[in-house]
Amino acid sequence: MIKYIGYIAAIFIFLSACGSLTQDVEIDLPEYESQLAIESFLIPGQPITVLLSQSESYFAPFPTDDSFLEDILVDEAEVRITFDGETHLLENEFFFNPFTGKLANYVLPGALVPDEYDGEFELEVRAKDGRSATAKTVLPVHIPVDSVNVEWAETDSLARVLAYFQDIPDEDNYFRRLLTGGEQDTIVFDFVFDDSFNDNTQLVAGTNFDYAVGDTMSHVIYHITEDFYNYMISVYASVDANGNPFGQPSSLLSNVEGEGDPIGIFTAMNVEQVRVIVED
Repeated sequence: MIKYIGYIAAIFIFLSACGSLTQDVEIDLPEYESQLAIESFLIPGQPITVLLSQSESYFAPFPTDDSFLEDILVDEAEVRITFDGETHLLENEFFFNPFTGKLANYVLPGALVPDEYDGEFELEVRAKDGRSATAKTVLPVHIPVDSVNVEWAETDSLARVLAYFQDIPDEDNYFRRLLTGGEQDTIVFDFVFDDSFNDNTQLVAGTNFDYAVGDTMSHVIYHITEDFYNYMISVYASVDANGNPFGQPSSLLSNVEGEGDPIGIFTAMNVEQVRVIVED
């Protein structure tokens, strides 16, 4: 037993010394400058709205009450949208759109996004503190769903659902596909894609073999702009990086610019929605 005492003492001294290897390091971060943040999605037949907020520091204390909205929403700004030769001043009021599920704090009362508009939409924002933002977008054409087919697995009792729609040849086209299902319309899939993989004029958006007789789902296909496609790709990358301690930080690919480096997206899109009930 005596011969082990030296080893035990050496281990104890080593572990004690390890405590002195830790040291607190203070890092002086530069003062965070808040940026205007914009979200505006123009869909034919839907109200014209803008969500205008401002970014918060990643290290800011997590909010514990309703004052969080008051801190991030930017009120009393001048928000204008120009289209079809007219400039419209939006009113600063809280608005919820049940069709999109989006909140906004600026709305143009009594006006809807026009159908089949082939001109530009222009956004201009000027906050009370001098920060500003401008952006432009166009409305992609409406692409209807041609057909929806239910296919059953050969070795199982479950089915998949395929929605077919037409691509526009000789153009770069971008899409967002949203699939919801169940009684609460829970989101099952939500992703963006382009037509670069397509060798013909027909596109298909499908599901896995996950559905039984009586199941319901909604296929929602948005024809979107390249700006929005890039924005969503950067959003997905940012979310992944935020949950990965070894991931590289990711910046949002915004299409807005102005004083104070605003971020966000101002975009228009056409939407096609088909609701399906799986039948034998």
